[in-house]
Amino acid sequence: MTSAEPVPPAVPRAGEVQASVLAAFQLVEDARYRGNGRRPRSQRARLLAERAVADRRLERDLPDS
Repeated sequence: MTSAEPVPPAVPRAGEVQASVLAAFQLVEDARYRGNGRRPRSQRARLLAERAVADRRLERDLPDS
């Protein structure tokens, strides 16, 4: 190993893993909500409200770290 290569961590940190899982989940949810084409304004408002509820439930159910 040369000095230019980063040293890998001995063990993955739980915060990083959780952040990756949450980021992946959010990408999937964003893709599901966006879909293709334009939607009527009322449908978009409903989807945003549903997303807010889902985000709050996820935040409530995740353990504090």
